[in-house]
Amino acid sequence: MMEFIQELKNRNETLFYFGQICLWAGIVFLMLSKISPLKIYGISAWYKPFKFAVSLGVYSWTMAWYCHYLPNFNLILFNWTVVVLWSFELIYIAFQASKGQLSHYNLSTPLYTILYGLMAIAATVVTLYTAYVGFLFFNDDFPLLPTYYLWAIRFGIILFVIFSLEGFAMGSRLNHSVGALNDNSNLWIIAWSKTVGDLRVAHFIGMHALQILPIVSFYFLKDTKLTFGLALVYGLLALSTLIQALQGKPFLKSFL
Repeated sequence: MMEFIQELKNRNETLFYFGQICLWAGIVFLMLSKISPLKIYGISAWYKPFKFAVSLGVYSWTMAWYCHYLPNFNLILFNWTVVVLWSFELIYIAFQASKGQLSHYNLSTPLYTILYGLMAIAATVVTLYTAYVGFLFFNDDFPLLPTYYLWAIRFGIILFVIFSLEGFAMGSRLNHSVGALNDNSNLWIIAWSKTVGDLRVAHFIGMHALQILPIVSFYFLKDTKLTFGLALVYGLLALSTLIQALQGKPFLKSFL
């Protein structure tokens, strides 16, 4: 583990430290969720900044690792785009949590409407930048990378981009639930609904293909055909959870 951390730092020191800050912030937010009485839609107000901090930290470390492979890539521009835009998102989400107020879907005042729109723009810019990174992984040659690992990165980025943009399905409705108003059902810390459809499930599964597909392919499958199969099955899983949510059906009810 220490070798991985040192290698990550060597590959991209900026995103390494930013990801570390996000993950430490996530620990703080988790602790606050246990002691703060603030709640939003029935769950701790600090769950959202916790989840975002961890997700943004993992994304930053993941892209720090992948972008190292790209020749002639403007790493400084990418790094600071990620740092500035993700910092804005996380700070605003945490600030709103500290007041027990919504960050997402909050159109209650002109200022909150503008800030919510800016969050959407920030997420879109990072997503499109990630799509550009994916294009480079298709366009450039990588003779030193195993073919199965390269395809896993490509598929991971494709699914990340698709299901990141699926966030617009929630934003346009000002609601992550189908069949209720932002239901959380208090399902552990992820707070996915146990009673109605939840669009966050596909969003989460699809976006984390960015990490899961390359890890499974590199350490376990070690085969290009199996990697293609894994990407297909994983993509269908994410799609099926989206369809299920749009039908108003909860994802995990049958497992509980």
